Amino acid sequence: MGAERYPPPWFSVAPMMELTDNHYRTLARLISKHAWLYTEMLAAETIVYQAGNLDRFLAYGPEQHPIVLQIGGNNLENLAKATQLAAPYGYDEINFNCGCPSPKVAGHGCFGVRLMLDPKFVAEAMCVIAANTNVPVSVKCRIGVDDHDSYNELCDFIYKVSSQSPTRHFIIHSRKALLNGISPADNRKIPPLKYEYYYALLRDFPDLQFTINGGINSIEEVNEARTEGAHGVMLGRAAYSNPWQILGLVDSAVYGAPLRSITRRQVLEQYQVYGDSVVGMYGGLKPSMRDVVKPLLGLFHANPGNGPWKRKVDAAFKHCTTIKSLFEETLVAIPDWVLDSPITEVPSGSTDKFSKAKSLLPPPYTVNEEELLYA
Repeated sequence: MGAERYPPPWFSVAPMMELTDNHYRTLARLISKHAWLYTEMLAAETIVYQAGNLDRFLAYGPEQHPIVLQIGGNNLENLAKATQLAAPYGYDEINFNCGCPSPKVAGHGCFGVRLMLDPKFVAEAMCVIAANTNVPVSVKCRIGVDDHDSYNELCDFIYKVSSQSPTRHFIIHSRKALLNGISPADNRKIPPLKYEYYYALLRDFPDLQFTINGGINSIEEVNEARTEGAHGVMLGRAAYSNPWQILGLVDSAVYGAPLRSITRRQVLEQYQVYGDSVVGMYGGLKPSMRDVVKPLLGLFHANPGNGPWKRKVDAAFKHCTTIKSLFEETLVAIPDWVLDSPITEVPSGSTDKFSKAKSLLPPPYTVNEEELLYA
């Protein structure tokens, strides 16, 4: 319902634990007006057990639309309650996490990416979530888990979930997950990317929407993926660690809007007002100065003064009590021309990573409905 008011999700920022919080999303929206933003994954149990303190977990500024709430869990009752409790906050979509390989998630029973091994439950979960919201629902998953990594197994998952629930949008992280104790960071690097699986899904499930995720690090690659047919493209760490060069180009290079003349100084002036309004708002030191400033640490990525500025910021945490005073003390490290330069247009150029993937497509998927539905 709400999603229809906004541009399509051609570009989105991935849900990232302890990163895509309210502070980062506030910064992201100051830079890009069209990018779709995702919350961190919130466990259904957290929402249910914090029912008296929901603003701390679910509240956000109205300027953050379009915004997607990602929830995780393995208990249908709690998923239903969590969705009901989140409904008044007006998210534009509810996404279910079936892709997180973190031991804190996947290792806690059947949760996160382990759910890919139980598509019947995922379909039930999506029915429960959809029944308790009036906005679209989606699933974020990997292309496989451990040795369950064939294209047919991925298709079995997609087919069962989509045929037995209202799910019509899947975000595909184009790596499988390894649940052998490696870290989440290694799970983003070690398993090879298989974009051919993603493009084969477009071929074999033409009635569904798929967003590609994993290993995409520039706006040039975003546009290349879309040129090759991707419905949408999701970036994670690149959009967090270099927000100016990534998010700053989304509106013009992806959505065709006029290039904005906003500068980093103007962004920081607006963010300072927000930051000083939220420091300590939940009592004590939560959120802390560090929490609020953390998303800004990539704003001057690869620019002169970046290193000295970060060192000044780290020292200023010890005595500054407002974001305004911290900026006044530290931004002297950044040259004025860096602070006052507007966003520049994306350079031309591309790779052929996605066109190559399309030349490696696996054989078409054939549905064995009887086997799938009664397994």
